Amino acid sequence: MIIEQIYTGCLAQGAYYIESEGEVAIIDPLREVSNYLKKANASGAQIKYIFETHFHADFVSGHITLSKETGAPIIYGPNANPSFEAIIASDGQEFKLGKITIKALHTPGHTMESTTYLLKDEKGKDHAIFSGDTLFLGDVGRPDLAQKATDVTKEDLAGILFESLREKILPLSDDVIVYPAHGAGSACGKNMMKETVDSLGNQKKVNYALRADMTKEEFVKEVTDGLLPPPQYFPLNVKMNKEGYEDIDEVLDRGTIALAPEAFENVANETGALILDVRHQDDFVKGHVPRSIFIGLNGDFAPWVGALIGDVAQPILLITPEGKEKEAVTRLSRVGFDGTLGYLKGGLVAWKNADKDVDVVNSVSAIEAKEIITLKKNPVFDVRKETEFASEHLTTALNATLSSLNSHLSKMPDETFYVHCAGGYRSVIAASILKSRGYHNLVNIEGGFGALKNAGASVTDYVCPTTL
Repeated sequence: MIIEQIYTGCLAQGAYYIESEGEVAIIDPLREVSNYLKKANASGAQIKYIFETHFHADFVSGHITLSKETGAPIIYGPNANPSFEAIIASDGQEFKLGKITIKALHTPGHTMESTTYLLKDEKGKDHAIFSGDTLFLGDVGRPDLAQKATDVTKEDLAGILFESLREKILPLSDDVIVYPAHGAGSACGKNMMKETVDSLGNQKKVNYALRADMTKEEFVKEVTDGLLPPPQYFPLNVKMNKEGYEDIDEVLDRGTIALAPEAFENVANETGALILDVRHQDDFVKGHVPRSIFIGLNGDFAPWVGALIGDVAQPILLITPEGKEKEAVTRLSRVGFDGTLGYLKGGLVAWKNADKDVDVVNSVSAIEAKEIITLKKNPVFDVRKETEFASEHLTTALNATLSSLNSHLSKMPDETFYVHCAGGYRSVIAASILKSRGYHNLVNIEGGFGALKNAGASVTDYVCPTTL
């Protein structure tokens, strides 16, 4: 028996490759499926099943493409109603894979079709659960994502999730291994651990939602408390996962068309495409196409694209580091952004050589910023999350979170103001958005809060996030 977790850090997402006696099951595959096909071919094995734990909101699954490539059926749990052919397993239904068995445990709550898959080894012993978004390490799936598609509230769903965990998961042996669909950084939960594999016994000890003495009312209150609004693209990804999507090869062919500067500009004007610059933030600051938006590949690229652009149908033109065009289009497609129309051939060098306008982001070091802010009292906007800001921040800073930056535009002054984040990535995203909205009186602080603190800037007393 082989179990391999294929973890994608940018999405904080875990897919699973399971093999026994030449037969393979894939659980929650990513959209680009070549990796799974290569693994199976290298072992001389055949992909027999494709299991989906639920209709994913934060990424586009590769289930449809993988089924088309292999002929393997797609399997969902009860209550799923996809637009394509699939096996809708009943609660407790078993599927043989070589010498092992995979059993569907219907665990609604995160969504009504959410299903955990229990793997039994060759001797019939419970070995592992693939818990999807039902159970994370340190957390459980948020119960507010499916409520718009049902007549129940998030509190109702949380109550259903409580029963699922108590009836289907907690009775399992402590030595059962937990393989979740996500880890820390995913917007599908709020308190996930950085680890991606654990024993159920340890989770019973450390996961706040699995406390033995927890009442249903306490569970509902704790699970629903402090939930941030889900990113705009979530329901659009659910729709794609439920109804189908374009083949990724077609998306890649269209998105990796090289466009000379004149053609690039013409396409932008004709289609209303958003120009997305995915280079390193230091390169963007030094020079970029006017009104382009920066979201660098070196950070949490796909989640920020989804959160800030929102509409997966938005046409996009790319400016990438050389050789990173395919990677950028692939990572966009993982979250449903299939409208990439090409990239700037030759990058910013070609743009400059064509005598096109170039913009910059005014930036200063943390040491310079500290002196200027202290002497001139210029406004400072911290674009980190509310919890980061509450934990520790510059005494003079205002919080204008990146994820809701548009709602903070009315706060932006006419005088020169400064922006920073934790280390420099998010503040450049914010600066690009603000400049695209016509705010050019901003200055980015290099190195972010960490550099400001090291420079001796005045900060509030530290409060541990767990006590907030």
